[in-house]
Amino acid sequence: MSPTPTGRLVPTADGVDLVLTRLIRGSVEDVWASVTESERTARWFGRWEGEPGAGHTIRVQMGFEEGDAWSTARIESCDPPSRLEITTSDEGGSWHLEIRLAERGEHTELTFVQHREDTEGVAEIGPGWEYYLDNLVASREDRPLPSFDDYYPAMKDYFLAESASVTGSQS
Repeated sequence: MSPTPTGRLVPTADGVDLVLTRLIRGSVEDVWASVTESERTARWFGRWEGEPGAGHTIRVQMGFEEGDAWSTARIESCDPPSRLEITTSDEGGSWHLEIRLAERGEHTELTFVQHREDTEGVAEIGPGWEYYLDNLVASREDRPLPSFDDYYPAMKDYFLAESASVTGSQS
């Protein structure tokens, strides 16, 4: 059974945001460590090297992509334990990403945002972020990581419909 997509597209003054949320068991400080400490990001996304902190550039190795590709990430903003904003770049282009954390009782709500100029490629990108965020949850719960094959192409039509609803509303 395929996972259910949760991402949504939100029009902005500069384009569109791809927004995904997860409710994760644990304190905001512990979830922050899962998204910022290299040994922990390696479990669900990829490891990174370099000096952390706003204004710095780090290198990130995508641990779950073909060829374990490296990219650079400039840390635009880092407000522990509630907000991280980065801009990544590699041969495929650049992506402006943001993670916001908010404590909700015994859980932490993670809001992931990819700031985009348009909806191009969202049908492929959206399932990828769903997969990575589910990797994060599984890694924290010591469960087996999901298979990307359960996300793409199964979620493609959902994100195509999201794209159509946003582009149709901007006409």
